[in-house]
Amino acid sequence: MVRVVLPRSVAKVRPKRALLSCPGHRSWVRRHHCSVPGCRNLPIECAHVRSGTGAGLGRKPSDKWVISLCQLHHREQHQIGEPAFETKHSLDMRELAREFARLSPHWKKLAEM
Repeated sequence: MVRVVLPRSVAKVRPKRALLSCPGHRSWVRRHHCSVPGCRNLPIECAHVRSGTGAGLGRKPSDKWVISLCQLHHREQHQIGEPAFETKHSLDMRELAREFARLSPHWKKLAEM
C-alpha cells in the first residue's frame, strides 16, 4: 500500500463551500424584515441572489449575495424567477444584497468572498 503525504499547504485548504459561507452574516440578515416593501410576514429566510452574481446552474452563490425574505416571498422568488420577482415588487436584489453585505458586522469576511 502506498501512503500519500500531502504538502502542508494542500492539507490546510478549506472546502470550497466554506469559502462561500458566512453563517454569522446569514444570521444577521435573518434578523431584518422581509425586503419586499410593506411586508412584515415571518419567518425570515436568507434568499440567495443568483442573477449576475457568478453563480452557475445548480451552484449557490456566496453568502455575500443574500437578502432577507419572508418564507412566502422566498418561495415566490423561486417560483416566478428573479427578474419577474424584482419587477413585481420593484426591487433590485443585487443592490439589496450589496447593501446588506456593506452594513453587515461580518463585512470583512464577506469582502474576501
